Amino acid sequence: MYVGTLSFDLLLGDVHSLKEKRSLVRPIVAELQRKYAVSAAETGNQDLHRRAEIGLAVVSGDTGHLTDVLDRCERLVAGRPEVELLSVRRRLHSDED
Repeated sequence: MYVGTLSFDLLLGDVHSLKEKRSLVRPIVAELQRKYAVSAAETGNQDLHRRAEIGLAVVSGDTGHLTDVLDRCERLVAGRPEVELLSVRRRLHSDED
């Protein structure tokens, strides 16, 4: 069994409140969950209105499938015009770790 995680550090565009931030972050998290069946959530920077951290995890028995899903998730977030992707942290774990 393999576990892959991604952590996205995002800069949000013209956002002036935490409420506006949530209106941008929630749809991204929901789309990741719906399209790729990953566990995703806002995991950091909750008190900053122009920055967001989204983390996700996926479990698979095949490293090829795991890498494919992580690549697709990264492309989805990077392609969102309302956010700027500052950095991505990717980790792969196996049950032998």
